[in-house]
Amino acid sequence: MPTRFEGGIFDVDGVLVQSPHEKAWRESLRALMESTWSDIRDRTTWRPEAFTPQVYQEQMSGKPRMDGARAALAYFHVPGDLDARAAEYADRKQAMLVQLIEAGDFSAYPDALRFIIAVKDSGLRVAAASSSKNARLFLRAIRLDSFASREGISSPTVRPGQTLLGYFDADVSGRDFAHGKPHPDMFLAAAEELGVAPEASLVLEDAEAGVQAAKAGGMAAIGIARADDAELLVRAHADLVVTSLDQVDVEALAAGRLALRRHADERGR
Repeated sequence: MPTRFEGGIFDVDGVLVQSPHEKAWRESLRALMESTWSDIRDRTTWRPEAFTPQVYQEQMSGKPRMDGARAALAYFHVPGDLDARAAEYADRKQAMLVQLIEAGDFSAYPDALRFIIAVKDSGLRVAAASSSKNARLFLRAIRLDSFASREGISSPTVRPGQTLLGYFDADVSGRDFAHGKPHPDMFLAAAEELGVAPEASLVLEDAEAGVQAAKAGGMAAIGIARADDAELLVRAHADLVVTSLDQVDVEALAAGRLALRRHADERGR
């Protein structure tokens, strides 16, 4: 671990925002299997109940759109031209996702907002690093100043009218990198834009591929097990696994340590 952490790099979906990505992937595949792909449905292992949160976390979460589509179709043994079917699936998912976002079918995780305010107040620079090209739609819609007011948080880094998007010192979300997660390209780019060495960077991730990317880049990683998948994050070699970011000792970060708070209800305000 470094002498002190200087930068925090945040995935968006599943870390900061409870987004409808999983729902969009699941329901768009159902729509295809019940319409244009109905002729090949019985040659696959897909069933509506087979697309579980665990399948999403293990096969798709954290990956670029096309990689996620290919992984899901391979998992369900969908026959035919994999790239062509993946492109159709990814396009269907994106259209559904935009509809869900426009309908307001998402919310921010309060523990994550408390955490990002606390770490930035402690002196860390922060970056957003999501594979999703929709990340900014979520981040722009979340008012951090309103949240801080409701929570009774007095913060020198939260300004009036502050959105979560504008709170970041860098944002590499949705960029086309040569390699997506689990490769570290995105996180290394985020650290570079923050002006922070990889070894002084802390990545916040909820997906196995994201934790693997952080470790491949020589960074520390906190895995957030929001989907009852702590074992998956441990196997990916997360340095600390929590179910809520309220559990993380923010003060310890200044000493280069990853630790849990003594009391589960501490929130570091």
